[in-house]
Amino acid sequence: MTAPLNGVRVLDLSRVLAGPFASQTLADLGAEVIKIERPGTGDDTRQWGPPYARDATGQETQESAYFLAANRGKQSVCIDMATSDGQRFISELADQSDVVIENFKVGQLARYHLDAATLCARSPRLIYCSITGFGQTGPYCELPGYDFLIQGLGGLMSITGHTDDAPGNGPVKTGVAIADLFSGQYATIAILAALNKRAATGRGDIIDISLLDCQVAMLANQAMNYLTTGLPPQRLGNAHPNIVPYQAFATMDGHIILAIGNDTQFSALCDVIQRADLARDPRYATNPQRVENRAALISEIEKILLSRTASDWLASFTKANVPAGSINTLDAVFADPQVKFRGLELSLPHATAGHVPSVANPIRFADQSSVSPPAPPTLGQHTDAVLSERLGLSPERLKNLRTNGVIA
Repeated sequence: MTAPLNGVRVLDLSRVLAGPFASQTLADLGAEVIKIERPGTGDDTRQWGPPYARDATGQETQESAYFLAANRGKQSVCIDMATSDGQRFISELADQSDVVIENFKVGQLARYHLDAATLCARSPRLIYCSITGFGQTGPYCELPGYDFLIQGLGGLMSITGHTDDAPGNGPVKTGVAIADLFSGQYATIAILAALNKRAATGRGDIIDISLLDCQVAMLANQAMNYLTTGLPPQRLGNAHPNIVPYQAFATMDGHIILAIGNDTQFSALCDVIQRADLARDPRYATNPQRVENRAALISEIEKILLSRTASDWLASFTKANVPAGSINTLDAVFADPQVKFRGLELSLPHATAGHVPSVANPIRFADQSSVSPPAPPTLGQHTDAVLSERLGLSPERLKNLRTNGVIA
């Protein structure tokens, strides 16, 4: 198939996770992504290890797993933007691009003449997407923003973790940098919308993505629980604020999840655990009543589930169409037959490691090609190729620029 974004060129000035995750998604959809990195060090996450990818002999390479997670399908070009030559090269690459993505502090790129106002004046069709902790405006706009801080400030940690009276209580961050990932996906959506708008108007746009904005937006029903009642939601551990029973339960030999979304499923659950009386009990007959009487009902279910093994319960629940599942470690996730069937684990040819693993983009099209995307690049892997092909720099000029530290 022809990739959906075939012919779209993205100049990626971002690093770490939110911006690179957005540009990786665009690359997966067929865009050409040119990643500008600092000579010598590159993206910060290249040093965020261990672990590092291993080559065919089992020796560690310099490719961190973190960097590999968000830079698939890109070309790495090392340019020092602090130099006048570097600024000119990046500006000229932007002139030839459809999209620029950056996540520098507010105003920082203006000193290099690579800010939105400058580049969009040069190229009115350019779509310029800035991703920052707090956005381009407001009292916090000049502050640095990190995912962990945003999870706290944006309210997510206040609703994540065990209740105050439970062992191991206290606020907990999510196991991945979810504010960064939310922001990367919102940036992707905004860029796609801007490309569609440009197709109609002929003009580009300037996009302002804030980690805090995205985090608050993704509070979803919990935000509305607060806005409709004025009462801040509290931490409930693995329980759901609006549905009961919808949480993890201990069994004889491990934990399972029950996700009972309606009264019919609750009745089926009661049949499996041989407590049909609970479905008829006026305290539990409907979900609002179960939410109101959460503690008593959960206590009843907990005692029963401790009597059998996790696999035994899951077999019975599955047979009765009761939504239930295991809590997998990642080795079990990638061994799962559904995950394997969907091809979520990739092995991509890599310049130094031979092959590196990757997680497939979950977007599926009806006529999707089976061709795998290119692996994440080594530092500066495409510097000469891009600068010679796009900007017409000769081998002698490239050699001189490398000697002077402008490129690498």
